[in-house]
Amino acid sequence: MPAPNPDLPAFDPARFSPVKRALISVSDKSRLIDQAKALHERGVKLVSTGGTHRAISDAGIPVKDVSELTKFPEMMDGRVKTLHPMVHGGLLGDRDLSSHKDAMHAHGILSIDLLVVNLYPFEAAVAGGGSYEMCVENIDIGGPAMIRAAAKNHAHVAVCTDADDVDAVLADMDANGGQTSGALRQTLAAKTYARSANYDAAIANWFADQLGDVPTYRAQSGTLRQTLRYGENPHQTAAFYTDGSDRPGVATATQLQGKELSYNNINDTDAAYELVAEFGRNCSTLPGGGAKPAVAIIKHANPCGVAVADDFVTAYKNALACDPVSAFGGIVALNGRLDKATAAEILKVFTEVVIAPSADDDAIALFSKKKNIRLLIVGDLPNPNAPSLTQRNVAGGILVQDRDNGAVADDDLKVVTKRAPTETEMADLRMAWKVAKHVKSNAIIYVKDGATAGIGAGQMSRIDSARIAARKAEDAQKSAGWDAPKTQGCACASDAFFPFADGMLAAASAGATCVIQPGGSIRDDEVIAAADEQGLAMVFTGMRHFRH
Repeated sequence: MPAPNPDLPAFDPARFSPVKRALISVSDKSRLIDQAKALHERGVKLVSTGGTHRAISDAGIPVKDVSELTKFPEMMDGRVKTLHPMVHGGLLGDRDLSSHKDAMHAHGILSIDLLVVNLYPFEAAVAGGGSYEMCVENIDIGGPAMIRAAAKNHAHVAVCTDADDVDAVLADMDANGGQTSGALRQTLAAKTYARSANYDAAIANWFADQLGDVPTYRAQSGTLRQTLRYGENPHQTAAFYTDGSDRPGVATATQLQGKELSYNNINDTDAAYELVAEFGRNCSTLPGGGAKPAVAIIKHANPCGVAVADDFVTAYKNALACDPVSAFGGIVALNGRLDKATAAEILKVFTEVVIAPSADDDAIALFSKKKNIRLLIVGDLPNPNAPSLTQRNVAGGILVQDRDNGAVADDDLKVVTKRAPTETEMADLRMAWKVAKHVKSNAIIYVKDGATAGIGAGQMSRIDSARIAARKAEDAQKSAGWDAPKTQGCACASDAFFPFADGMLAAASAGATCVIQPGGSIRDDEVIAAADEQGLAMVFTGMRHFRH
């Protein structure tokens, strides 16, 4: 490791550095000409490469080709053009050291005061489904080397990795007589190393996907979407980053109106949209309309009501009826187009966020009268069965796993009791199982006629979850004035096996007539026998859905 040089002065954020020469090499040329012209008008000499050089030159702006600096032609389809001492010497030479200045003078190396580089669009190549060869070809080598070099020498060099950075440099130069401030160069250097890390992480993770292996080093990457007012609590700072994936959801949504999303809003909205996606896309413009309308209401990342119906108004009302108290201040997700009638129903209850693939103009206009409610439009639903990763920080490490994209087909279901479920019971069992996947463990879900009747979430004991779900149903009965709780004749789902028969018997006491669960307990025979005694139909899935 190089030793620190005692002859170097301490970095001074207030120190200014003139911009006399800039090297520009960009893949995104959308603002190139205007910014190259602005630099030229400020007396900056321009040097460029390949297509960037051609674009600037064709615009009539004086610019030198990098080969004029290196005295060496670009070669190998542009793979080798800037990896040269004449470039890196100009970026890395420390103007405060006489030895560096002497070396630059002896070898005719010209200083580069501003570097403008955005990297080859590797992430876009991957997102666009590029071939293996295309993705590899879009791995930039010279670009990362240059921006890292310039960032290291930020005491003298300003480095820009996107067009917004160039705007900041131009403004800084105008404010400081053609010079950049140390504070700006330091900020740009920090951003540069983050961009470089983000870029390399994308490449590393892509290779891991190609190999289908657990990599030795796990790279994390993200691009700031917004800073948040605070985290889960006011004393916690927080920010929201996108990960570059194309999975539809809150990170890709367009917010049409409402206050800025909070940390908890984002977390809960993600949970709601992932849940409603289990039921498929409803699209009234398609033959058959796609999947039936589905609505999920979420509070603190747990569903408090889910329903499918022939229309969204009915689905929303049925979802709300499961637990109207918890739904206050919740998140509402739809699997299709939000219409005016459904929007009017939603507005009767205080709601933080509504998220859907699309919305009618009339629904949008109705929501606009309530300025605080957030309306998010995504355009599509995430595929609940598509492979992707989730991760969670623990002290000293990161837990990484596949997203729970497990689903069971009808052929996977095994009836283990003397009585098989009826067709109606089986439909409710399937729905309850989809919901169970999105409820914190231990989870018990009661479903009747396509709507949740009671949800017990996050308890240390499965029997407690069964009892809480039943109590929720009783509370809903009293609130609505029904003759009996909706759990009478319902289906019950358990996210994991019943270790004893007591949890299942609690569900039976609540009115369940059929049960779906993974099975696999050493006491399965006892649980099955108890189900037979109660006249219950029970189905094993062979798959668990813990959610912690």
